[in-house]
Amino acid sequence: MLHRFKFVLAFALMGLGGISQAALFEDDDARRAILELRQKLDLTNKNFEASQQNFKLQLEENSVNQVATRRALLDLQNQIESLKSELSVLRGANEQLLRELANLQIKQKDILQSVDTRLTKFEPVSVVMDGLSFQAEPAEKKEFDAALIVFRSGDFAGAQASLLNFLRRYPTSGYASSSLFWIGNAQYASKDYKESIINFRKLLSIAPQHARAAEAMLAISNCLVELKDLKGAKKTMEELISAYPASEAAQTAKERMARMR
Repeated sequence: MLHRFKFVLAFALMGLGGISQAALFEDDDARRAILELRQKLDLTNKNFEASQQNFKLQLEENSVNQVATRRALLDLQNQIESLKSELSVLRGANEQLLRELANLQIKQKDILQSVDTRLTKFEPVSVVMDGLSFQAEPAEKKEFDAALIVFRSGDFAGAQASLLNFLRRYPTSGYASSSLFWIGNAQYASKDYKESIINFRKLLSIAPQHARAAEAMLAISNCLVELKDLKGAKKTMEELISAYPASEAAQTAKERMARMR
């Protein structure tokens, strides 16, 4: 476009040259006009070149900006994909943690139930034995009940050993007075009358209001009869009738004393 403009301008100048050159160059106005026209041409050319250069710079700048924008978009897309990947991993980890938490809660519940069950085995239980109410350890109750089962099976020696061991293990047990009663009976059944009397008297000493106290006194009189101590047996029955007049043992003692006369 610029070359075409230059060519037209040169052609015009050549045409002007065909007019009387002498007259033209003598005319100062014409000369100034040509100079101004050339100046304008140079300025236009310079402006055009400057505009063209600016346009090229803008194109290059736009191209650079586009590349930078594309790179920025690409980086952003990569970051988004990376975040999506990390989010997927985190979701998976969260689901795994939730599963592990659920499993831990189940295990914790099982452990707590197991601990409760174990603790229940050691928690005291309420017991009523021979009119007495007291608290006993589960193992304590189990051991005493087992000893009575041995006694009722007829194994009096085994019952005596079990009950004596029980008293050594639980000397302050609520079963202590009842244990002495059954030890005395086991010894009586084994014809160990002297030891039987000792344990029945221990019962009367520590628990004179025991539900089986009257029976214990009657058993003492029976042991004394077996030992040929009729005087002592009679005295014991008199004490029985005096201490426990409304008991069945006292009535039995009265009948025996009547036969002894």
